[in-house]
Order: sequence, then structure tokens, then C-alpha cells
Amino acid sequence: MKATEVPAIAGAYLFEPTPYADERGLFCRTFDADVVRSVGLDPNAFVQDSVSRSVRGVLRGLHLRSGAGEAKLVRCSYGNIFDVIVDLRPHSPTYRNVVSFELSGETQVTLYIPAGCAHGFQALSATADTSYRIDRRHDPAEDVTIAFDDPELAIAWPLPVTSMSRRDREAPSLAEVLKQQES
Repeated sequence: MKATEVPAIAGAYLFEPTPYADERGLFCRTFDADVVRSVGLDPNAFVQDSVSRSVRGVLRGLHLRSGAGEAKLVRCSYGNIFDVIVDLRPHSPTYRNVVSFELSGETQVTLYIPAGCAHGFQALSATADTSYRIDRRHDPAEDVTIAFDDPELAIAWPLPVTSMSRRDREAPSLAEVLKQQES
């Protein structure tokens, strides 16, 4: 497994494993504490694992946490997703940068998203399972959602949106969220 820095988002990393495939299927190490530690992250900081299952066209996000934020490791464990990070850390050298990746169950690449960055994804395959390893317990009072179609972000989602949560559909613009955070 190797770690590669994501230049467009300061502090973000891709952890790229070496899947072994044969006639039985696939085997792959998806987390290695030593590799995580090698880029300055504490592998023991992660306290919660979650998984979501989405069908083609489902869009989830853009989500982040207020307060201290939330760092996470995200991996498409089955299928394919179009994954997006938006840097919303005011003092970051990559503030307001947007970067996207295609994550796949075939490669099992894990994306590290630093606290203070918004995250969202769209399922590209008939079924897509997305795994999250999060560094803070979930507190719904700290949930923040930004409109996925905010023109300021200009994210080119690859598919028409087939479904999304009410919270995501009704999310405010980036400008509104930033204004609320300033108050």
C-alpha cells in the first residue's frame, strides 16, 4: 500500500493498495496503520466505521461537520462512485478548491479527507457500497450540508441525480453556509 498526496487539497491523501485477484476473486489490505502513520496521521484517531449502499445516480452530499470538523477515510468497497472534496478551511492554502476522483471496488483506493472539507459522492454503478472510517463520533447537531449544484462550486456530476435525501435537496448555497459559520 502506498500513500499519495492530493495536491489540490492540502492534507488529503489517496491510499492505494495492491489488490490480489485470481480465479477466486479479490483480496486486498484496505487499511495499514504504518502507512497511515507514515504521512503524519494517527491511525488510532478513527473511532467509527460506517457503510452506505447507493444505487446508480444517487447523490449524497455535500456534507461536513461544524466545530472541530471531522476527518475521514472513504473507500468504495463495491461498485464505482464519483467522489468530491471541497476545501472549506479558511486558512488552508487550497481553500475553496474542489477535486474529484472515481473510486472503485476494483482498486479499493481509500481517500483521506481532512477535517474542514466538505464531501459528497454519486453512485456510478448499479450498486455502490461506500465505507467510511471517521475520527469523531457522529453528532447530528454538527451536521452541515451544502447544495450539490451550487454554481460557485460548479461540480460536474457525471449522471443525472436519481435520488437524494430531503436534507441534501434543500441544502443552502456555499455562500449561505459560510455566512452562517461566521455568525
